[in-house]
Formats: sequence, structure tokens, C-alpha cells
Amino acid sequence: MKESFWAAMIVMLGIISIFLVYYFQTVTNTSEHNYELLKETTEAAMFDALDLPAYRNDETIRIDQERFVASFYRRFAEDATLAHEYKIYIYDVHQEPPKVSIKVDTFDMSAWFSLGSSQTRIALSNRIDAILETKY
Repeated sequence: MKESFWAAMIVMLGIISIFLVYYFQTVTNTSEHNYELLKETTEAAMFDALDLPAYRNDETIRIDQERFVASFYRRFAEDATLAHEYKIYIYDVHQEPPKVSIKVDTFDMSAWFSLGSSQTRIALSNRIDAILETKY
């Protein structure tokens, strides 16, 4: 009888460890996907928002703030995962020299925890500060 309790405990520990590995793998993949999405979207939106007439006139490199924000939201929405809820904070957009600071909080739609009478959601945060660099 004692050996059967050990066998049941080992099976339960195995199931719990598989659940924990799956959970941390999901969190890691979500965080990595969001960071790569944030990095690539920011770079592409900065190139979309380049002010070409200013560059042609006096060779200053600057971005248009409204075009950057519109392009960033459009590109981010195209590639975002529908199983998550996102909150995007654009902290700083400098037009010249081109610099942006962005933070994205990701909430899993199924990750709700009840602590007492209140419900809590876990957020993954990714932040990037980007400066547009050119060869010239």
C-alpha cells in the first residue's frame, strides 16, 4: 500500500511539472514574439514616417509624428496575436533626430486569477527606445 502512494505521488509530480514547463514555455514564447514584433514594427514605422521633402531640401533626417503613430498601430495590429490583449504606450517621439520610446503590455485573455474578492491579470511588458540610424 505504501508503494502505491509513492507511485501516485510521482505521477502527480510529473503532471504538475509538465504543466509548469508548458506554462513557462508559453510565457517565454509570448514575450519573445512581442519583443520581435515591437522591434520590427518600430523600425518599419520609422522608415514609413521619414520626411522626404525635408531630406531633399536641406538633408535633415526627421520623422513625422502622426505618420509614425498611424503606421505603428497599423503594422502592429496586422501581426498581433488575437489571443492576447495589448496596451500600447508611446512615450516619446522626437522628430529630429528620429527617436521613439514605446512600451507594450500584453495580457493573456485566459490568465485571470482570483485573489480574495478581486481578480488579477498578469501582464508581460516589453519596452523599446529606438533611434533611426542611416549609413550616411
